[in-house]
Amino acid sequence: MTLLRYKDIAKMSRKDKDEKFKELKFSLYKGNVTANKASAKTKEIKRALARILTFNTANKGVLKAKK
Repeated sequence: MTLLRYKDIAKMSRKDKDEKFKELKFSLYKGNVTANKASAKTKEIKRALARILTFNTANKGVLKAKK
């Protein structure tokens, strides 16, 4: 699993972010089924999901402020 950085998320289109979010959510679900313990991979997936959600929330505020 590669690290998903904030600047990489900023370069993605909205569609790419949605697809990546769904992919990460599925891999998190699949990982939790196989092992109940939190591994480094599980933690990184959760962080990547949080980064995407934070980026989307932060940009909604910027878009509202511009209007």
